[in-house]
Amino acid sequence: MHIEDKAIVEEKTKYLVEMTAKFCRTHLNNEYQELTEKLIRKLARKRHVPFLSGKIEIWAAAVIYALGQINFLFDKSFQPYVTADEICNFFGMKKSSVSQKAKVIRDMLKLNYFNPEYLTQQMKDQNPLKDLVTIDGMVVPISSLPPEMQEYVRRKLKI
Repeated sequence: MHIEDKAIVEEKTKYLVEMTAKFCRTHLNNEYQELTEKLIRKLARKRHVPFLSGKIEIWAAAVIYALGQINFLFDKSFQPYVTADEICNFFGMKKSSVSQKAKVIRDMLKLNYFNPEYLTQQMKDQNPLKDLVTIDGMVVPISSLPPEMQEYVRRKLKI
């Protein structure tokens, strides 16, 4: 990547962080704001930075949308709660465009319900698989491991 390209990535990254932070302050919370910034910065480190093409507003909405999908943001029984339409309307973008870019983000970063890196604390706490680990292809409860191994696994998985 050339120096000019790095400058463009940094500029767009900063703008995306500002845009998503504004939405999070208005509609969500600090935890979502931290997760969106973390996700944006990870995208910025990719070999092919996805948000260098297309409207930056679509990418801002898509970051929140993708995080919302894996954290049940669109489910009224969870807090915070917003609709996909609220996200899209805030950024003035079409839902179909935003959902397409959100899928690109989810696929690129392998975002899903079982990857704790981008889950809210509420989702981590409610994850039924949080106390299981795979060892030599077998799924076992963490509690069945020796105490020093339990500590290592919990530290490694940030549980």
